[in-house]
Amino acid sequence: MSESLASSAEGSVRRIPLDALHRELGAKFGPFAGFDMPIQYPAGLKAEHVHTRTAAGLFDVSHMGQISIRARDGSVASLQRGLEAALPLDFEGWPIGFQKYSFLLNDAGGIEDDLMLVNLGDEVRMVVNAGNRDADFARLVALCPALQFTWVDAALIALQGPQAEAVLAGLDPAAAQMTFMQARTLHLLGAACFTTRSGYTGEDGYEISIPTADADRVVRALLANPAVAPVGLGARDTLRLEAGLPLHGNDINPTTTPVQAGLIFAVPKSRRAGGAKAGGFPGASAVLGELAAGATRKLVALRSESNIPIRSHAAIVDAQDAVVGEVTSGTVSPTLGVPILLAHIRAEGLASGGPLRAVVRDKRPAVQVVALPFVPKRYKR
Repeated sequence: MSESLASSAEGSVRRIPLDALHRELGAKFGPFAGFDMPIQYPAGLKAEHVHTRTAAGLFDVSHMGQISIRARDGSVASLQRGLEAALPLDFEGWPIGFQKYSFLLNDAGGIEDDLMLVNLGDEVRMVVNAGNRDADFARLVALCPALQFTWVDAALIALQGPQAEAVLAGLDPAAAQMTFMQARTLHLLGAACFTTRSGYTGEDGYEISIPTADADRVVRALLANPAVAPVGLGARDTLRLEAGLPLHGNDINPTTTPVQAGLIFAVPKSRRAGGAKAGGFPGASAVLGELAAGATRKLVALRSESNIPIRSHAAIVDAQDAVVGEVTSGTVSPTLGVPILLAHIRAEGLASGGPLRAVVRDKRPAVQVVALPFVPKRYKR
């Protein structure tokens, strides 16, 4: 385990490397996935959300697990072969220096975790979700005996928003040359920082892995720019929901398949039926069978024009008041000013074409199926 993740006095909650800085900034902390995390700052969730959409928000996501993967024999072929057997990936056509979205699936095709991976030739860098980091590591080690997995000892910072490029390019002009999902090492105040042009807000931006020893001074330099404000996990959640990005543990989980989640795009066509590398990963038969037969439920986007907030676990009912689904994520959109939701709906509930309503205590606000994202994404492609 990375030494940068300190335990609390009780030993039950981990602290991120920049814990002291966030407390200095007045952050309100709360437990999240086993970590004590900054949830919001004195400006408040809505102000942080708006600042990210209009300028640049700085998020500390050091609770996420960063893993370096190499073949034990040092060969690229062994690395690719091992990961293609464990994940629905295809290295063919995947350029070095670019990131992909993928899954760690169970034998039933359920999403044990969703992952971000960067192809670096003889190395793959992976980011896993905080709540699954230890289980993911153990599962990968078991699935890939020919590969070596090593935790990366670094803080992880996301700089997101329309002014993110100008801010980061002020420290290293090479940041401006990067495009969406591209990775490179930037040199920020002398620190070598592995950086991807990506994020979890729908805005243009970067995720920056900063060596632990350099993290405090680099982050302070970013925050010294008047365009940058610290943003907590509260606004990160409303931003990602507006962008229609699923949250593992809410919208996707080990009982949800990529087909049900509408994420089949992340399974390359070469790994599907008829493809050159069809199947061969955990859960392949379940996923490919469901892709052929159709999913019995789907993760859909819903919007309401009511002024009634609709939260996770609210039931979705049809015109006959029969339950046809459940909300997995819900908020009142700070950008749109109306309730927006992700929900799992049974196929028959969608096929009926009838009106849908959410159950909020004794009220039944109407909801409409809409296309994602709720708020347009602004990646630099």
